[in-house]
Amino acid sequence: MNITRILYRGSLSSCNYACGYCPFAKKTNTREELDRDRSELDRFVDWVAAHVRSTGVFITPWGEAIIHRYYREAMIRLSWMEHVHRVAIQTNLSGNLNDLKDAQADRLAIWATFHPGETDALRFLKRCETLQEMNIRFSVGVVGLKEHFDAIADLRKRLSPDVYLWINVPKSSGVLYSDDDINFLSLIDPYFGWNAERWPSLGKPCQTGLTSFTVDCRGDARRCHFVDKLIGNIYRDNIWKLLRPEHCPNATCGCHIGYIHRDDFALKRIYGENVLERIPVNWPGIDPEMTRPLLYNERDL
Repeated sequence: MNITRILYRGSLSSCNYACGYCPFAKKTNTREELDRDRSELDRFVDWVAAHVRSTGVFITPWGEAIIHRYYREAMIRLSWMEHVHRVAIQTNLSGNLNDLKDAQADRLAIWATFHPGETDALRFLKRCETLQEMNIRFSVGVVGLKEHFDAIADLRKRLSPDVYLWINVPKSSGVLYSDDDINFLSLIDPYFGWNAERWPSLGKPCQTGLTSFTVDCRGDARRCHFVDKLIGNIYRDNIWKLLRPEHCPNATCGCHIGYIHRDDFALKRIYGENVLERIPVNWPGIDPEMTRPLLYNERDL
C-alpha cells in the first residue's frame, strides 16, 4: 500500500499539564488563539478531504489537543474518509474520550503519554480501558526520567500486556543511564535502544519529503519537523509533484517521528504499516534481532 503520511502541527501551544521538561507546560492560549487554531485545523481537514489518495494523518501538537472538542471532531471526520488509512494523535488522554465512539475505530489510533506527577496511574489506566472498550488501537509512552522509574514499572505491571509501552529518552536533559538503568528500561520497552541516542544522520537516505511530510498552521510543508527548508504550501502548490527523495541535511536525529523514516534503519520490520501509531506489528511478540539497532547495508537499500 502506497501511503503518504502527513504530520500536522497547528498553532495550538497550550497544555493542561505542567511537566518540568516541557516549554508548553501550563501555557494557556486565548480564546482568539484557539479560534484561529480551529479554523486552521478545519482548513487542513477540508484539504485532506479534497485530495483523494491513500493518506495517513498524525496530529503532533505542541500542546494538548484532545481536550478541545474541535480536535476530536476533526479526528472523527478524518476517520470516515475512505482514502485516510489512519488518523493518529499524541495526547495525555486527559480529554473527553467519549466523542471518539463516533469515529471509525479501525482507522483511529492514539499515542497515549503517561506523565507521573500530573495524573495518577489509576486514572490513566481507566482512560486506556475506555480506548480498549471502543476498540481504538493505542500505544503508551512515558519519558524515561530516573525519578519516574518506580511509576514506569508500576504502569507496565498494571497495563494490559497487549499494550506496547515505549520509553522516550529525555536527551535534552543530559540524562546518563547506568547499565542497570538500561537493562531496566529495556525490560519495559524491548525496543528502547532505538531511542537511546541521537543518531548520525547527515547525508543519510530518508523517506521524509517523499512518502511523508509535515504541515503547519499556514499550510507550509516541510520534509519533517526538524528541517526548516520549505517544500511548498499545500494550499498554493500541487504538493504531490514537489515530493522527492533527499538525504538528511541534519547532523543527528534523535526523535522517533524523524528516524522512523530512515531508509537505512530496519524499523519497518518492527512497525510495518503501524508507523503512525507506534505499535509493533507482532506485539506482544518481540523480535529479538530488533531489540538492538539494526541497519541495512547500503546495497540493501
